[in-house]
Amino acid sequence: MAWTPKPPAPAQIDPAAAHRLAATGEALLLDVREPEEHAEVHAPGSFLVPLGTLGTLGTLGTLGDGGDGGAGDGGGDGGLGAVRAAAGGRLVLAVCRSGTRSQTATELLNAHGVPTVNVVGGMRAWLRDGLPAHRNDLPAHRDECHCGGAI
Repeated sequence: MAWTPKPPAPAQIDPAAAHRLAATGEALLLDVREPEEHAEVHAPGSFLVPLGTLGTLGTLGTLGDGGDGGAGDGGGDGGLGAVRAAAGGRLVLAVCRSGTRSQTATELLNAHGVPTVNVVGGMRAWLRDGLPAHRNDLPAHRDECHCGGAI
């Protein structure tokens, strides 16, 4: 039986380090969950492109806070193009609920030349670590968040 080397796993980052990089603008925090999940709770400034739309045409991302809702077509290749455009050459930090979908997104984006790392544990770990999050059930969120109408 021949030994076949396993390709290296995509890089991973813990939520606290991901928060630091995203908060300083050094990286793009990409939320690959579904819109209704994002609407319930999301990290400030996260860019929403559901995993199922990363390879489809005409998909636009939605900024979680303070953004313009994902202007333009991102280069014509759908969600992938929207991510490329939003990242602007920065590292992409993929996050989902638990880290599984974001792992898949990380592999897909890296295969298409978009440097991406997976946020280990996803939003569950993000929240468990007490990192900032916008929640739909908090009155302050409705008054202070600029999530582009996602909520």
